[in-house]
Amino acid sequence: MKYQVHIIAEAEEDLFSIHRFVSLNDSPERADRLLANLEETCLSLGELPNRGHVPPELQRVAVEDYLEIHYKMYRIIYQVISKRVFIHCVLDGRRDLEELLLERLLRP
Repeated sequence: MKYQVHIIAEAEEDLFSIHRFVSLNDSPERADRLLANLEETCLSLGELPNRGHVPPELQRVAVEDYLEIHYKMYRIIYQVISKRVFIHCVLDGRRDLEELLLERLLRP
C-alpha cells in the first residue's frame, strides 16, 4: 500500500545544506546527483516505510517513534503516522548525532 511522503522544512534545509557543501567542496554535478539520490531514497519510503530501524541514539533514551534508513553515509530520520511518512532529518552520519537528534526530535 502506498504511503504519502512529506519532507518537512528542517529536512529540506538539511538537503540544501548537503547540496551546498558538496557543490562547494567537490563539484556541482556530484552535488546534484547526491541530492537526487537522497530525494529518491526519501520518496522510496512511500512503498516500504517500516523497513528502517530505530536510531540507536533514540533507542537508548526509550524513544521509538522514529525510524532511520541510510543512503551511503547519510541518515534519513523519519516517522510513520497512519498512511503518511514524515522525513524529519537528513544528516551526515559521520557527525555526533545524539545531541542533535534529541534536540530536534524531542522538542515541544
